[in-house]
Amino acid sequence: MTATEQAILQALIDLEAAVASLPTANPKPDLLARFNHLDALARQLPANSAPELLHYLQKKSYQKARLFLTGQDAENITGSCGRHV
Repeated sequence: MTATEQAILQALIDLEAAVASLPTANPKPDLLARFNHLDALARQLPANSAPELLHYLQKKSYQKARLFLTGQDAENITGSCGRHV
């Protein structure tokens, strides 16, 4: 896993934790900043990165991206786009 992929994975884990904390967090976490950070990291990926990962990040399928990065891509279900890249 590249350094950028590791950073994306950590950002995805942090995002999931922030979302899980929403019901009780005060103040609420800034999810927009987390989404922007993920977008910035995704733009750093080279064009020859795994097509599946690029697809998941482009479509904002963050859980699928996390599963892919943790070697659990087999658990991903084909989405409404009708394909895995």
